Amino acid sequence: QVSLGESGGGVVQAGSSLRLSCAASGRTVSSHSMGWFRQAPGKERDFVAAIRWSGGYTYYADSVKGRFTISIDNTKNLVYLQLNSLRPEDTAVYYCAASPGLQLWSQERKYAYWGQGTQVTVSS
Repeated sequence: QVSLGESGGGVVQAGSSLRLSCAASGRTVSSHSMGWFRQAPGKERDFVAAIRWSGGYTYYADSVKGRFTISIDNTKNLVYLQLNSLRPEDTAVYYCAASPGLQLWSQERKYAYWGQGTQVTVSS
């Protein structure tokens, strides 16, 4: 069992930055890869980024490449998502998720555990 809890969301202006955090816990957490997804109002949940627990490999959605950075502090069981150059279209609830194994996935169904989400609102 893995438990996840996100924090760091808020209301910011376009062009601003935010850093989201995901606190992960559980006996088997280090055998999972970690991902971030987001869901805008009225839309499906979309993949944002993923990282191996070791931190050695990352994977990004094309829509956020160059603006968002995923990282992990596996000594503290914290996964981060740095959001830079935010746009109004980045407004969404951002979710942290854990997928068993080393593979980095963009598909929701590959992730077994989910946090409750944190709201990011970007005003123009």
